[in-house]
Amino acid sequence: MSASGVCRVTADPPAQPDSPWVAGFGPFEHGDGGWGSASWVLPLRKAGLARFASVGLPTTRDEDWRHTSLAALADFPFRPATPGRVGSRGDDRADASFGGGGVVRLVFLDGHFAPALSSMTALPEGVKVLPLSAAMREAAAAIRQHVARFPRWAANPFASLNDAYFTDGLFVRVAAGVAVEMPIEAVFLSNGAVAGRAVHPRNLILAEKGSRVTVVETYEGQAGEPTLTVPVTELAADEGTAVEHFRIQDEAASAFHLGTILIESGPAAQVTAHSLALGAALCRQQISATLAGERTEVVLNGLYLAGGGQHADHHLRVDHARAHTTSHESFNGVLAGNARAVFHGRILVRPGAQKTDAKQTNRNLLLSDQAMVNSKPQLEIYADDVRCTHGATMGPLNPEWLFYLRSRGIPEGQARAMLVEAFAGEILDRVQWSEGRERLRVAVGRRFQAMLSSGS
Repeated sequence: MSASGVCRVTADPPAQPDSPWVAGFGPFEHGDGGWGSASWVLPLRKAGLARFASVGLPTTRDEDWRHTSLAALADFPFRPATPGRVGSRGDDRADASFGGGGVVRLVFLDGHFAPALSSMTALPEGVKVLPLSAAMREAAAAIRQHVARFPRWAANPFASLNDAYFTDGLFVRVAAGVAVEMPIEAVFLSNGAVAGRAVHPRNLILAEKGSRVTVVETYEGQAGEPTLTVPVTELAADEGTAVEHFRIQDEAASAFHLGTILIESGPAAQVTAHSLALGAALCRQQISATLAGERTEVVLNGLYLAGGGQHADHHLRVDHARAHTTSHESFNGVLAGNARAVFHGRILVRPGAQKTDAKQTNRNLLLSDQAMVNSKPQLEIYADDVRCTHGATMGPLNPEWLFYLRSRGIPEGQARAMLVEAFAGEILDRVQWSEGRERLRVAVGRRFQAMLSSGS
C-alpha cells in the first residue's frame, strides 16, 4: 500500500499539424460547427486549437500531470463528433439517467441535441433552458458575453480543445429573483460504436441576482470502443444567488473523461458543486472557482470510486479574490484493485482578501495493497487575517470497526460494504436536493457492488 507514486510512461510531445487532434478541425473551420452566422465563434475555435497545438497532450513531465499519464491517448484515433451527426444508439440509456421523471431534461447523443429523447415541463417566467446551439439564436448576446470569459490556468489544454471542437450543450439562464424548484438536467450519452469518437459538450449556466436553481450534468456511455468526453461548464452566480450543481460521470470502462468546471460567484452568492466520478478508465476533473464578491460562499464536494485499473484525478483551484469569503472543499475516494487516484487542491488567498475562511480535506479509503493515491492539498496565502486549513488522509478500513460489526453477526462482505457506504455517505449527506441525494446513494451502491463482484 502506498500513498504516492509516479507513472513511468509519458505521452507524446506537442501535437503536430498532421496529428488527428489538429487535422480533425476541417469540418469545424468550414462549417463553423453548425453555429450559422455567429462570426465570433470561428476565431474562438481557431484560438483554442492553436493553444492546444502549441503544447499538445500533457506528459508526466508537467507538474500538474506528474501522476496522470495520458500515454493511452497518444495514439488515440481522435474523431471529433462533427456538426449535425447524432449517434444511433443510446436511446435505452436516456430514461435510466440520474434525474428520473418529472425534471426538465435535455439529452445529447455524441455531443448533439436529441429532441426526441428530451423532455420539457413548464418553467417559471424568466427561465430559459435550451440547447446551447438553439440559445445562439434566442440569447446570442448573453452567450457571447460569457462563453470563454472566465479565467483559466495555463495547464488546462483540454479547455482549449473544447473551445475548438464544441458542438452543443446546456444553456440555462435564470432571471433575477426567480426560484426554479425542479432540477434541470442535461444527459450526455456516448454510444461507443466508433473507436476514438470525441465529444466536447459546452454548458453555460447564468444565475442572475437573487435567483435559485439546481442543475445536474450526467455523463453516461455504452460499453464498446474507446471514446473521449471533454466537457466544459461555465457557471456565473450573480449577487445573492443559490446554485447547486452536479457533475456525475458514470461512463463505460473504455471511456476517457477530461472535464473542466469554471465557477465565478458574486457578492453573497452561495454555490455548491458536487463532482462524482464513478466510471471511465481515466477521469480527470479540473475545477476552478473564483470568489469574486464579498460574503460569497463556495462549497466543492467530491466522491470518486475506482477499481481494477481505473484512474481518477481531481485538480481544484479556489481563488479568494475578495475579503469576507468562505470556501469548503471535501473530497472522498474509495480505491480497490490496482486503481490510482490523484487529488491536487490549491487555495489561493489574494492580497486584501482578509477574513477569508477556507477549509480543504481529502480522505481516501484503500481496499487493497495495490491501490495508490497521490494527494496534495495546498495553501497560497497573501493576506494576514485569515483562517485556512487543509489535510489529507489515506488508509484501509478500520479493523476495529470491522471487528465490531462482525462480532454482531454481520458477514464480513456485508460489514465491509456498510463501512464503505458510510464513508461515501459523508459526501452524499452534503447534497441539498433530497431526492437527488437518495438517487446518488443508489448509483454509488450499484458501482460499489460491481467493484466487489468483479474482485477489483
